[in-house]
Amino acid sequence: MSKRESAIERNTRETRIRLGIHLDGSGKTEVCTGVGFFDHMLDGFARHGLFDLTCHVEGDLQVDDHHTIEDTGIVLGKAIAEALGDKKGIRRYGHFILPMDEVLVLCAVDLCGRAYFSYEAAFGTEKIGDMSTEMVREFFYAVASNAQMNLHIKVLTPGNSHHMAEAMFKCFGKALDMAAGFDSRVDGIPSTKGAL
Repeated sequence: MSKRESAIERNTRETRIRLGIHLDGSGKTEVCTGVGFFDHMLDGFARHGLFDLTCHVEGDLQVDDHHTIEDTGIVLGKAIAEALGDKKGIRRYGHFILPMDEVLVLCAVDLCGRAYFSYEAAFGTEKIGDMSTEMVREFFYAVASNAQMNLHIKVLTPGNSHHMAEAMFKCFGKALDMAAGFDSRVDGIPSTKGAL
């Protein structure tokens, strides 16, 4: 089995990003985006999804955190799609419900090759540390669009903003790990169309 990994570099006038992901890793991370709370979220995503992730970002943080976080989502989505390759033998679907203290989050993933994003969450604060809470949605939208996946994230029981965001990132990692994982019973592409 070939290694399912990808390394992408993307440079614009707003951000410079170098990102690598190995889908069959062990949760090792090396993340530095300049936004401390976002680093913490990416670390949680990779560790709980058991992906090896490197991510180095230089963004226009003198403006705000928007470009840094959204562009990282774009690159991560592209890297996931590239690492998945032809998708032969994968489960395709993944889901998880993750508790974090008082918060409960649901995430469902379909690696179908069609982008769709559904998001239900309302934060009680505008920022968590140095990250704008509105950027949580923008990040996941960028990932789903560029990975060409269906992604549904719902906060079933809201609470502390830190707990909500962290539960979402970890839950996404768990659901993606399930969807990207192999099932020995799957012969070829898991689709009636014969392609994903």
